[in-house]
Amino acid sequence: MDYTLKIGLLFLSLLFIDCQSDNTEIKSVVPSQNPKPTELTLPTKSKPIKYLALGDSYTIGQSVCESCRFPEQLKNKLYNLNTQNTISLDIIAKTGWTTSSLISAISNQKPSNDYDLITLLIGVNNQYQGNSFSVYEKEFPDLVTKAILLAKGDKSNLIVVSIPDYAFTPFGNGNKKISTEIDQYNSYAQNYCAKNDIVFVNITEITRQGISNTSLVASDNLHPSEKAYTLFVERILPKAVSVLQK
Repeated sequence: MDYTLKIGLLFLSLLFIDCQSDNTEIKSVVPSQNPKPTELTLPTKSKPIKYLALGDSYTIGQSVCESCRFPEQLKNKLYNLNTQNTISLDIIAKTGWTTSSLISAISNQKPSNDYDLITLLIGVNNQYQGNSFSVYEKEFPDLVTKAILLAKGDKSNLIVVSIPDYAFTPFGNGNKKISTEIDQYNSYAQNYCAKNDIVFVNITEITRQGISNTSLVASDNLHPSEKAYTLFVERILPKAVSVLQK
């Protein structure tokens, strides 16, 4: 065999062995484990954090204790993330209020326009009282505009919360018409928020467990319980933290 050919074959043999060795090392690498979920953190603020909750019975917490309603639970969760912060909560809400009622209340109470965080949950009484849907189509955007003005003119400080479905309570008794109409209201609000780059949090599906899980319904057999509001807050909290991290 030619000497040059022998050298070439020897080189190829060594190269093949080296490649096998490299492949063995690659296969032996243990894949890294999934990273832990990022924990929510809240920076220390030089000024008190101002939170305003706008709505109706679902915001005022009909049939649950004062500390059980979702704005209070949200405030407490935010405080627990950084106890060096001071957090104030104002609520403009009342059982039975429609969008028209809330607009009037805001005009009458004239809240300041320096809120760091605002939640808006409104519309169920428009549906319950049989108001024309066109009223909601007109007044929901008006309320969003008013809320943004109160939130330092910054729409990223506003969180819109979907309307619970009271059909899934003993009072609603599984009425499909209620659910269909609630869907119409929520769909409009969600689409409006998407088009205008406003945060929308859907909690409706939580309330639709109310018949199968009665612990989610308050003692009046109509409104959400403290437990249900806790589940609301689990979804709202990350969005609220994002707002306040700016």
